[in-house]
Amino acid sequence: MSRTENGDAPVDRRQPATTPATTDEAGPAKAAAPAQDHPARAGHPATGPADRAARRHMPSDYGIALRPGNGADLPGRLPGERRQPMRGFEDQYTDIVDYIVRITHRIWEDQDVGYIYDTYAPGCRLHDDSGLKVGVEPLVTGTMANIHAFPDCRHYADEVIWAGDDSDGFVTSHRAQNIGTHTGDWQWGPATGKPLRTWVMANCEVVENEITEEWVLYNTASKLAQLGIDVREAARAFGNEAGPAALGDQRLGDVERLVGGRKPLPYPKPGRGPAGADGLDVDHFVRALFHDVYNRRDLSAIDRAYTPGVRWYGTSDRTGYGRSDVRGMARALLATFPDLGVKVDEVYWMGNDADGYRVSVRWSGAGTHRGHALYGRPTGRRVHLWGLSQLYMSQGMITEDWALFNEFDVLAQLLRDDPPNLPG
Repeated sequence: MSRTENGDAPVDRRQPATTPATTDEAGPAKAAAPAQDHPARAGHPATGPADRAARRHMPSDYGIALRPGNGADLPGRLPGERRQPMRGFEDQYTDIVDYIVRITHRIWEDQDVGYIYDTYAPGCRLHDDSGLKVGVEPLVTGTMANIHAFPDCRHYADEVIWAGDDSDGFVTSHRAQNIGTHTGDWQWGPATGKPLRTWVMANCEVVENEITEEWVLYNTASKLAQLGIDVREAARAFGNEAGPAALGDQRLGDVERLVGGRKPLPYPKPGRGPAGADGLDVDHFVRALFHDVYNRRDLSAIDRAYTPGVRWYGTSDRTGYGRSDVRGMARALLATFPDLGVKVDEVYWMGNDADGYRVSVRWSGAGTHRGHALYGRPTGRRVHLWGLSQLYMSQGMITEDWALFNEFDVLAQLLRDDPPNLPG
């Protein structure tokens, strides 16, 4: 991650190996590359998310992508020229990346919290570190409380991965750095006056200027730790206050790792690549990686998928360099939840074989706390986990991995005082 000359605002300076010439600095946008078709493949499990991905437009270049300095609206700013069809969106937005970055700026930095009513659907669903919320009002309430706690907070966009179109709707994965000072009281106690610097990730489904569903991870455990708040005690208190019905996903049946008591098999080999080409099948690559590592327990799959010098950034400000650190985090999760089962809920991406790919992954899983690796003495509780990842790929391998999961929610599920309610 690069920063501007004053050392404050992180910006994304990654460029593909060859940058397609889709926009002139002083001229109109040129036609973007056609969508990358992604038909269902023989031998590949036909799940719901995979079927949606099969129909979704995946941008095959970086003509519409985050540029340094995106976000701030200048006084009197005139709408720019549309760079892609955006039926139903306000005229001021030039493309879906512009929309995501600038509505975030307007809501959080301009503190136009009421703009949420214009950019979120009335029945929107919000999944975050503290469970599921439905409707606009909880979102407005939570945003106002956080702005009160950090009134000088700045949100610097590091990445927006997108896919889709204005016919079937867009999907976006927005990663940002949040920097501010804790000068207002909030649910975790009085103002501390301490600085905060953390990163967050939000995945959205957007239809005609409204976000219909959002999965956002605020890196809550990192925020609390930076402010000197005992994370485990805060999680225990939150778990007690929220109660089991509000935590995690209560639809906890059998872990979908072992089918009918059979041993977990390796993920099926890929069929033909996208559009019948010989290129990388991104959807299959991601689903195979998660299945083989977390369901098959094959940590050597990490060596086959990641470059030796991969950079890894994780929940609660964990960082790593190299395959061994990626393996270490996967190993810790599997040792903590020995029956952990994981499924990939959604995959979309930008790019091509020559320039590399930027990939968004959303996943979920369930397991029982029977190991000591991450959270101390086992509680025997069953928990629901979910996470978001952004993967950067070059020549068919992952070079950089940004990954968050609902760790604060997991701690609340584990540490609350009521007796464990284990499946029979």
